[in-house]
Amino acid sequence: MQQQNMNFQGQQQGIMQTPPSVVSTKDSLYLTDMLSWNLLAMKKAHFFAGQCQDQELKMEIEKCGQMHQKHYQKILTHLNSPQNQNYSGTPGMQ
Repeated sequence: MQQQNMNFQGQQQGIMQTPPSVVSTKDSLYLTDMLSWNLLAMKKAHFFAGQCQDQELKMEIEKCGQMHQKHYQKILTHLNSPQNQNYSGTPGMQ
């Protein structure tokens, strides 16, 4: 029980209330991976829905693909928000 409380407290420390002003290289690579995973899942769902003969299953696979497309678009929206456009690159370089 005590170990569970320690794990929960450790997880709470990692939550940021506001995003950082600069994205680290590691964060950038992770965001790229998330976009790639969602794009691939979307493409696979579309492909397999096209191969499916059962209409009910086909609709469920298409819904899964649409969910991944929404996730992809949401990540892009966050990355392209005006708040993120204020950063012009390396400090001192314009």
